[in-house]
Amino acid sequence: MPYVPHSDADRAAMMKAVGIQKMDDLFQDVPAHLRYPKMDLPEPLSEMELMAELTAMSERNADLKHFMCFLGAGAYCHYIPSVVDQIVSRSEFYTAYTPYQAEISQGTLQGIFEYQSMICALTGMDVANASHYDGATAVAEAVVMAHNVSRKKRRKVVVSPFLHPEYRATTRTYTQGLELTIVGDESVRNDLPALLSMVDEDTMCLIVQTPNFLGELEDLRGVADRVHSKGALLVVVADPISLGLFQPPGEHGADIVVGEGQPLGNAINFGGPSLGFFATRENLVHKMAGRLVGQTVDAEGRRGFVLTLSAREQHIRREKATSNICSNEALNALTAAVYMAALGKCGLRRVAELCYHKSHYAAHRIGRIPGFQVMTQKSFFKEFVVKCPVPVSDLNDGLLEWGIIGGYDLGRDYPEFTNHMLVCATETCTREEIEYFAEALQEVAG
Repeated sequence: MPYVPHSDADRAAMMKAVGIQKMDDLFQDVPAHLRYPKMDLPEPLSEMELMAELTAMSERNADLKHFMCFLGAGAYCHYIPSVVDQIVSRSEFYTAYTPYQAEISQGTLQGIFEYQSMICALTGMDVANASHYDGATAVAEAVVMAHNVSRKKRRKVVVSPFLHPEYRATTRTYTQGLELTIVGDESVRNDLPALLSMVDEDTMCLIVQTPNFLGELEDLRGVADRVHSKGALLVVVADPISLGLFQPPGEHGADIVVGEGQPLGNAINFGGPSLGFFATRENLVHKMAGRLVGQTVDAEGRRGFVLTLSAREQHIRREKATSNICSNEALNALTAAVYMAALGKCGLRRVAELCYHKSHYAAHRIGRIPGFQVMTQKSFFKEFVVKCPVPVSDLNDGLLEWGIIGGYDLGRDYPEFTNHMLVCATETCTREEIEYFAEALQEVAG
């Protein structure tokens, strides 16, 4: 029998707590004919037959090598230089594990250090950690950090309604044991001035995203001063590609900058794995979760790298830790570091410029189609909102016949945006593809 740490008494107490009589009751929502071992499985196949069947199944996928993609909403199709995969595929990188022993982990530690340094340069912040699981987790950890910075006296979090819906949901799930009050995202009418009016002496932090979930750029001038005057922290969620072109949040006075690092050289991969970047001010570093790698010298004056400024509780005494994020997406963070190093400052700016101009051209082109209306009023980056004459789900089904993965159906998260599509155009979209997309929209809608 495998080792199971729970005793019969433990299991009985757990079943009583959730209101069930036996373990089988946990699976009552699963139809009986689908439960193990009664599943209707096909006969076994040889390896050759199995590979042929799997290959045939994979050909039914609408993958980005064969389909044009105008879908974003948090996961983006960017070109990945071949040098990125070439470097991170080396065995010493993709098999590396927790770098607690500095004397045998210098390569891994230096890779993380370089990643942190680049994230700091990109965001305009003082210090960055070794990454969280994804953008949603990074946002949730920012709330936990703000809670600890306020010494757990403040209970209110003000959140923009145009913070990524999944980030908002994850934050609520992640912090449900902290008895917080999360406000602001209950109405799409809560713009930045309205959110600022909600910040008071009980507020831990204000969370805004720029570009926001609709692709619009928020004006952060003066926001930090308003938030700090109430003793709260300003948390900014950012698209890292946009930071190659626009002023970083650190220069606007942000206290914590987080976001999804997938655009930095990481493929979409059916939704993961990914990484969440996290950067903050130096005076808040002791409240930051995750790993932090520092540069030092050894007894002989040689440069070296170590885990630093991180309490042991973060790793081995979890009941006393400020967070239980003990692992991180090290390989994905290394991928981001290689991507940023390969492109450099000028290359990253060029990618951002292409995203900006191609998305604006796409908006201009789609706005000329009868029945379609571009609804984005502010300046936007990479994504914009289009009001469609037919349901977005119907449009996207029809676009697949044209070899196109359409935009995101905003009605899934915002009832006010029924029949509104969030369209994304990155540097990978050509002018011909945008024209083809516009033609397909007109034909499918007609």
